[in-house]
Amino acid sequence: MTLRAATPDDLDAIMAIEHRSFPTDAWSPELMAAELASPHGRYLVDELEGTIIGYGGVRALQGGADADIQTIALDAAHRGSGRGRALLRALLDAAEERGAREVFLEVRADNPSAEGLYRSEGFEEIGRRPRYYQPDDVDAIVMRLVLTHRRGDGDATSADAEKEATA
Repeated sequence: MTLRAATPDDLDAIMAIEHRSFPTDAWSPELMAAELASPHGRYLVDELEGTIIGYGGVRALQGGADADIQTIALDAAHRGSGRGRALLRALLDAAEERGAREVFLEVRADNPSAEGLYRSEGFEEIGRRPRYYQPDDVDAIVMRLVLTHRRGDGDATSADAEKEATA
């Protein structure tokens, strides 16, 4: 597994995964390019044999108290293999490096595999945003992780959650 910082040259590969993963509500190339260029974000790509198969991003101001996981996506063939978990953990590390004490995210209520991954890493539901994901009218589950409660890499996690994770 190779995780590395995303660059503007990765935009086309990221957008291809974005459209396959989120066909009805994909980000625009302009929005993703702005995210990649932002000094407040940290975007990573997951490469396998020189091909980008996943990406993720976190927004965390240097010295800020909180951070937001912006997005995580993997090509379908690589979901459930632990790569989403590794990407999430790397993004949490980046948030910690910038001083964040809490990390927030939204997950589609119709994506129990991703929700299971986040819960297995210590995220807790703190609210819902009705009909947040459009045009599908799907609720967003708002989740929070207090970084001081974060599990270490060596802690046991649910094998089922690992197997089912599709983030």
